[in-house]
Amino acid sequence: MIGSKTLIAAIAASIGVLAAQAVQAKDYVTTPETQARAYSLAVTGDHSAKTVYFAGQTGRFGADGKPILDFDGQARRVFAEIRETLKKSGGDLSDIASMTVFITDVRNGGHFADIRKEFFPDGKFPGSALITVDGLMGQSQIEIQGIAIIDGK
Repeated sequence: MIGSKTLIAAIAASIGVLAAQAVQAKDYVTTPETQARAYSLAVTGDHSAKTVYFAGQTGRFGADGKPILDFDGQARRVFAEIRETLKKSGGDLSDIASMTVFITDVRNGGHFADIRKEFFPDGKFPGSALITVDGLMGQSQIEIQGIAIIDGK
């Protein structure tokens, strides 16, 4: 018969092993060119981590509820909104593995990469697609949807 202290120790050890397995770093596949454009070719992570699929979000309204009309303001605001969404799931922007970015003006593509660098200062950029579209909801100039891997780091 197993004593209660032995059983508790075995359970605690098992939990520790499971927790260690769940905490896995993400690996970023990049080139000098992708680093310059602020994205990764691929991001890999442990399947035991929490995966969050976040819906397309726009930055057309500020925290005060007033419309944001310029691209830079909308781009920065959408990252703030995504950060808030991920916080509700226990994550942050650094957990984003992949994003699809929709913009309404192709001329903002290069500039968007500079803005994205502000939000990923460690240079660990998510995989990304940048797609120019004819229009977005309301006065939106940018929309971002994506996938985050919250790995308990």
